[in-house]
Amino acid sequence: MSDIIFVKAANCTKSPSNVRKSSDPVADAQLAANIAANGIIQNLVALPVARKKGHYRICAGGRRLDCVLANIAAGLFPADYEIPIKVLKDAKDVLEISFSENFFNLEMNPADACRAFQDIIEIEHKTPADVAKRFGLTERFVRGRLRLANLAEPIFEALREGAITLDVAIAYASTSDTARQASVFEQMDDSYYASNVSEIRRRLAAGAYKGADPKAMLVGRHDYEAAGGRVDGDLFSDAASEIWLDGEIVDRLAAEKLAAAAAALRDREGFAEVRAVPGPHVPYIETSGLVRVSGEPIPLRPEARVRKQEIETELTALEQVAGSDEGYSEQQTERIAALEAELDAIGDAGETLSDAQRAAAIAYVVIGSDGQPRIHEQLYAEPIQQEDPTDRERAESDVGEDDPEESAPEVRYSQRLLDELATMKTELLAVHVASDPHFALDLGTFIMVDNATRLSGYYSMPSELRANAPSARVPGFESGMPAAEAWAKLDETLDRSWTQPTEIEQRYDAFCALDDPKRAAWLGWAVARTLQAVPDGSVGSGFLNHLGVKLGIDVAAWWRPTARSFFDRITKPAILKLFEAIGGQELRSRYAASRKFDLAAAAEKLFGGEVIVEADIRERALSWLPAAMRFGPEPKQERSDCMASMQVADERISEPSGNEAPRSELHGGAIADAA
Repeated sequence: MSDIIFVKAANCTKSPSNVRKSSDPVADAQLAANIAANGIIQNLVALPVARKKGHYRICAGGRRLDCVLANIAAGLFPADYEIPIKVLKDAKDVLEISFSENFFNLEMNPADACRAFQDIIEIEHKTPADVAKRFGLTERFVRGRLRLANLAEPIFEALREGAITLDVAIAYASTSDTARQASVFEQMDDSYYASNVSEIRRRLAAGAYKGADPKAMLVGRHDYEAAGGRVDGDLFSDAASEIWLDGEIVDRLAAEKLAAAAAALRDREGFAEVRAVPGPHVPYIETSGLVRVSGEPIPLRPEARVRKQEIETELTALEQVAGSDEGYSEQQTERIAALEAELDAIGDAGETLSDAQRAAAIAYVVIGSDGQPRIHEQLYAEPIQQEDPTDRERAESDVGEDDPEESAPEVRYSQRLLDELATMKTELLAVHVASDPHFALDLGTFIMVDNATRLSGYYSMPSELRANAPSARVPGFESGMPAAEAWAKLDETLDRSWTQPTEIEQRYDAFCALDDPKRAAWLGWAVARTLQAVPDGSVGSGFLNHLGVKLGIDVAAWWRPTARSFFDRITKPAILKLFEAIGGQELRSRYAASRKFDLAAAAEKLFGGEVIVEADIRERALSWLPAAMRFGPEPKQERSDCMASMQVADERISEPSGNEAPRSELHGGAIADAA
């Protein structure tokens, strides 16, 4: 090769021998911006064009040539702009050189890129805007990488070593509190959910509020910061999405402001009592012992009465026309809707309360969506006489009987989620088998003789009866559920004294010397650990379900869907459908605007009984289970939820059939403690 020379870019073209045939427009634009700011840093490689002096074909550096020509066309470079090229004397190595330049180009480590941006700004005294312009990036992108450069050191090193992805690092950067970053990173290290971005953000934001939260808007940023509250923002935060870290300060100030608003309203309106509820709705439990206060309807004005009569007459006429024409036209339908809306408005003139009603009324102040205190539209009062307990019990027993069944769109579970649910359900089954030695003995005997006498169909038995634990269906998966904890505790209580001798005969004699309960515990453990995790619908799942029914396992008491184990794994519309199924459209609308990971957290609390809601909604939420976690058949005559892919009903746990007593009063102390 010869020395580097400078030639006009306009006299250069890309060689057909250049191996790069495709590119990325975004990356090309960034390269063009960098060349515009810094010029060509690395020379190009070319061959001279025969019989055309001063012209060259670029065989290595075609992207750089395209970017220079683009800058010339944009007026950033002069028309005679020159570029450095190294001229090849022999064309035989052109393909190899072009391929080598592209093939051995190593993409930069994201951590190194973050620190490089930081060094440019600190050493060269540049601004993020300067760096963005030089590299053809947005200023937002540069600031984001600077935020990553300031991650807690263990997280940054994990990014540098490739132990976590860039998405995971960005999730940790959602807060600038490096101590909190490091704490959450340590908690999730080696966890199955260590790369779950939603779970990382949820843990970082635990106990905090967003700036757009109605409670935060009620408190006001000035008062919050004056009380010592801290505000944090992620890479894309504004006033609405920034994080108010000190949730306890928000709660305290919101309660104080609502209490002051309630006192002022009581003095102004003359109510018997005004109660403050630090939320957007009045929970059912707040008013369950009260009676509603209804005033006298305000009479309609004369002109309103006349208009009401006109609307009713027109509606009657439209009905008669539709009857003769066999149906409403589109125009008639629209007209009817408009008339009915106007009729509703006319008929809602409001109510007037007597002085006695107002003096006895209980009002509620809640937080509006705009962050302002507002009085709840319904007034209540203490009941005059105690409600008959018999009548109340009868009324509660009738709740939900007339609920119509609802159809829902099909939502499919991923195979991974089905396998995980099967694993968790089998953990639950195994701990119950291990805690009932008599059941385990019957089961073990049956499995052994059944396999020994059947010439075919062995693989339909979901067991490996040699006490060998089957291979994990989901490698590395740890459920963290109560059944897994109970199994670990049960395992610890086993008497292992007989395992000490080195000779098998001595170990056998030592084992036989154990008392009956200790040997029975080993039998239950040995049989239970052979059970395989089988997703519903697969061969063997029916037998596992049958065992669960015979054991009378109350799945809902042992397993509740959490954000990590379930709600993060399904779509936002599917979660909202579940809300609608257990609480109607009103419950769904409360959460419709939530982001996915916030919605998953709310669903975990609702289905775990941690949210104050109406009694019937709470009952349905606490008993709901996905079909893949049920042992018994689907309950009949229940409202169906959104998981129509498996026709999941508004679920209750089935009791064992027949006269057989439930076998859920387990013998093992470990399982009782865990429950």
